[in-house]
Amino acid sequence: MLDITYPPIIATAKVMFRLMRQRVVVTGAENVPRKGAALMAINHTGYVDFIYAGAGAEPQHRLVRFMIKKEMMDKPGVGHLLRSLHHIRVDRGAGEQSLLDAKAYLEAGEIVGIYPEATISRSFEIKELKTGAVRIAAETGVPLIPVIVWGAHRLMTKDHPKDFSRSPKTIAIKVGEPMQVTGEDPAAETAELRTRMAALLDEVLAEYPEAEKAPGSWWTPARLGGSAPTPEKAAELDAAELAERARRKAEKAAQSD
Repeated sequence: MLDITYPPIIATAKVMFRLMRQRVVVTGAENVPRKGAALMAINHTGYVDFIYAGAGAEPQHRLVRFMIKKEMMDKPGVGHLLRSLHHIRVDRGAGEQSLLDAKAYLEAGEIVGIYPEATISRSFEIKELKTGAVRIAAETGVPLIPVIVWGAHRLMTKDHPKDFSRSPKTIAIKVGEPMQVTGEDPAAETAELRTRMAALLDEVLAEYPEAEKAPGSWWTPARLGGSAPTPEKAAELDAAELAERARRKAEKAAQSD
């Protein structure tokens, strides 16, 4: 696959990270294969996770093709850039095509990045996972690699203002050991993936600088003394958001009749 824009964008991103006084820490990169396909299952806490998740494969000189929602892929300007990086367009209303595209990329030997939580976790904990990651990995016979990105949500996420200031921030990327799944019991294997991702998250949180997870900080999980919503409260907020979205859609449809 010809990549004209990806390498210079990576170089530019590294410069920007330094200018923004970000400390990007990658561990476990050796779990990404130097050759051949793999599916990276990444936690989802913010809108720019994918920018940093790719750093988990960069030490192995691999580029990641992320599954990104169509609203971003179709957006003027940024969408053109994302398409030039050969990312995968995800239409949640017609998700089968994105699964086919992901499998085609994997069969061609690419590294694909998927977000099995599907939507951003407001609690910053690991939500319940969709079975798509396990099914794709099983059907293509590729390793499924759990990945945690932590700290990118401090830049841009739901319910909080953007912060691209030069205040020092640590962004941690931890790549776990690959899983080889069979697809014989997608629910059980998805539960195992979630267990592994939760354990990786705990490791990242334990290693994260104490000064950056101060009690009361909104980006810190409630169980660690932060003011992020609990998983239960986050589920309520998600349900309210979905209901409001459905209401607006119905209202728009009624106005067009």
